[in-house]
Amino acid sequence: MTAPLLTDHQLRILELVAAGHTHAEIADELVLTHKGLTAAVNRVLAKLSARNAPHAVLLACRAGLLDGKPRRHGDHAGFAAHVYRGEDPWACTEGCPEGERAYRAERRRARREAKAAAA
Repeated sequence: MTAPLLTDHQLRILELVAAGHTHAEIADELVLTHKGLTAAVNRVLAKLSARNAPHAVLLACRAGLLDGKPRRHGDHAGFAAHVYRGEDPWACTEGCPEGERAYRAERRRARREAKAAAA
């Protein structure tokens, strides 16, 4: 199953978040309620597999969705860009699977270290 593409409305929300606007300012500009904006932001986060709005902006910028830069390959952001575009990221021949594996290994290592430090 592939991820759906972001709509123009969702990209506009990301642009406004990236520009530093508050939720209230974004809701006013897009004529949304606070609850409606929160729901829209949550859909963007889910589509990009982001943890929060700044993370979504970072992934979108790295993937060239907000700034028009060329696509990245070989890291987690490149992998996420394939998912966003509805492509199979594991089929990339430019290093995205290896970059994603390295990213996941680093996340596992960090979690293990945090768990050991807490014990």
